[in-house]
Amino acid sequence: MRNHGRPARGRLSVLAGLLIVAGMLAGCVNWGDPDSRYPTNRTKGQVTPYGNTETVFGDGGLTFGGDPNQSDAGSGALGVNSFLWRASLDTIAFMPLVSADPFGGVIITDWYTPPSAPNERFKINVYILGRALRADGIKATVFRQQQGAAGWLDAPIAPSTATDIENAILTRARQLRIAQFGE
Repeated sequence: MRNHGRPARGRLSVLAGLLIVAGMLAGCVNWGDPDSRYPTNRTKGQVTPYGNTETVFGDGGLTFGGDPNQSDAGSGALGVNSFLWRASLDTIAFMPLVSADPFGGVIITDWYTPPSAPNERFKINVYILGRALRADGIKATVFRQQQGAAGWLDAPIAPSTATDIENAILTRARQLRIAQFGE
């Protein structure tokens, strides 16, 4: 028996494709639900009220401020405190950023070589730990490397360096809060 045209396998794949398309189209059919009719009939110039629609960022939208009457003022729609977030970015603005996640509260810088010390470089990771503007709401980790004969090698850093960066971020966050709310 000779097969004219396509092989049987080709016909089956075409048939399977048609069944998939038919299934997808069947999902678009209104099966009698009067509330799901589209489009609605309306006259020219008539505005259709859609009611309260939800947005991805919530009722207030995406904001970077906050209500001073709330206990977590400054959190806005971010996952973390917006004052700490902006203060962190301001404080380490001289370093190149690799990653900045405002919803997770993580800022990771790339290696930075100060012009005064070309044989050493620094990297900072900043973690914002909550929505409240508190001293324990920020953590900084500082890495230092020195260039040697074998390339870049990890080097010790003064224990107070991370604390100094955290304090600078907290000071800047307080300045931003005062500027916004006038306290």
